[in-house]
Amino acid sequence: MKARFEERVAIVTGAGRGIGRSVATLLASEGASVVVNDLGGASDGTDASATPADEVVQEIIAAGGAAVPSYESVADFEAAGKIVQTAIDSFGRIDILCNAAGILRDRMIFNMTEEEWDGVLTVHLQGAFNMVRNSIPHMTRQRYGRIVLFSSSSGLGAAGQSNYAAAKEGMVGFARALAKELAPDGITINAVYPAAHTRMTATVPESTLHLLKAQEQGSPSGGLGPSELLTTPEPEEALAPESNAPKIVYLCSEAGGSITGQVIGTGGWAMSLFSPRSVSKSIHKNGRWTLAELEWLVPISLAADLINPAPPEPQRDR
Repeated sequence: MKARFEERVAIVTGAGRGIGRSVATLLASEGASVVVNDLGGASDGTDASATPADEVVQEIIAAGGAAVPSYESVADFEAAGKIVQTAIDSFGRIDILCNAAGILRDRMIFNMTEEEWDGVLTVHLQGAFNMVRNSIPHMTRQRYGRIVLFSSSSGLGAAGQSNYAAAKEGMVGFARALAKELAPDGITINAVYPAAHTRMTATVPESTLHLLKAQEQGSPSGGLGPSELLTTPEPEEALAPESNAPKIVYLCSEAGGSITGQVIGTGGWAMSLFSPRSVSKSIHKNGRWTLAELEWLVPISLAADLINPAPPEPQRDR
């Protein structure tokens, strides 16, 4: 039987560890030739090492697959071009891009430095642009492509992660816009909300987990939320990075080609479709509103039963 990804070429960034690694190895086991890209740095993006990418390549080759390493940073446009060129030079084409590379520099906004803000947005959001922009010319020429951007449910609002949340939710808008641009060329692009126990989640502050839990209560998300994945006694297999891989790889397949411009949750045992932004409530009058009218009407209409990201603290007796 022909392998699902026979004659397909995939680039997986951030593939040296965690979820990226599991995606790269599954693609290879299904017949894809894989460029295993990883800078090999720490979770905050510092340092670099060839070891993580090399080890994954060796694992794939030992299992009978085809893979080559890449150590370039997605944060630099020219370096991202070199990652794509590695696929062209090694395997002659690029069909699939899974952009999993990322870093964390968690900090409350009053302590966050400009460098911590810029660093996270550069790797995640600029990195997504760099990889997509360098891949698209090759995909449009062959009129085929599958792109998966690794976003995060933290983009829905995670205290202590304003840089990460801004970058990750920006990636959702990027994917939705490009889905319309790229559809005529047979290219799909989706964002995923993966979740698992990884070295990155191990760095999330306890205060952030508590706030995430409060945000998720009463707010259905169609799957496990980030704090549930990190704090509830799920079976270890469900919380492993490998649990995400089949759902992500499905979006890279021929069968997954009917899905584009969507946000898919892949953490735990669930595979979830997140709804796009839409109006949930609206008030209207034939004319311009006055402040007095809004002060009277908003609390009993738009703000009625509203679940805020951080509910007000109960007042203490003085």
